[in-house]
Amino acid sequence: MLTRRELFPNVIEMNYQARRRFGCCVYLVFSESDWALVDIGYEDTVQEIIDLIRDMDFPLANCRYLIATHADADHVQGLKRAAELLPGAETVAHPHAKKILEEGDRIASYAEIPAQNISIDMPALTIGRTVVDGDVLTLGDHHLDVWDTPGHATGQLSFRFGNLLLSGDNIFRDGCVGGIDAHHGSDIPEFIKSLKRIQSSDVEWLLPS
Repeated sequence: MLTRRELFPNVIEMNYQARRRFGCCVYLVFSESDWALVDIGYEDTVQEIIDLIRDMDFPLANCRYLIATHADADHVQGLKRAAELLPGAETVAHPHAKKILEEGDRIASYAEIPAQNISIDMPALTIGRTVVDGDVLTLGDHHLDVWDTPGHATGQLSFRFGNLLLSGDNIFRDGCVGGIDAHHGSDIPEFIKSLKRIQSSDVEWLLPS
């Protein structure tokens, strides 16, 4: 069994756990009984991430949720593969992100960016559960409170876990705000509202994607 390197109690970030870069930050949030993944990243790293989770002695059958903070490909390209490997887990996203993911919308998901010669697969999948602001995802005695924080992308969510906020791409890991790209749903007024909400909250730590 691998030693678990928790960033905070009941939170493991998979890049940090592995001591190598998978891609976006992939958070494993857990209770005594079950666990969830917040974002999964690219398809080609999914198997390695799942193997690492197994090696940390998390029963794969106890994965309750596979959560998408938003529908950008660098966060969710591997979501369909993860759902195949973890068939008991419920896929979770905002209704707007659900539409993008179920349609396999390559432009809205940033899988296709002609100006930058970017073109990657974006497997369509069925989202099992949609959530909006005020909803709660339970993990044993713990819970994730859903915040609707649009601006960076349509359907962008954040998740409060005690004094932590898994903030998606609202704020990047270097402390700057997330990218603004009009063609995939960025909205500056909404983004400012979301950032002000985060700033004015009593959250103590941000966990960016």
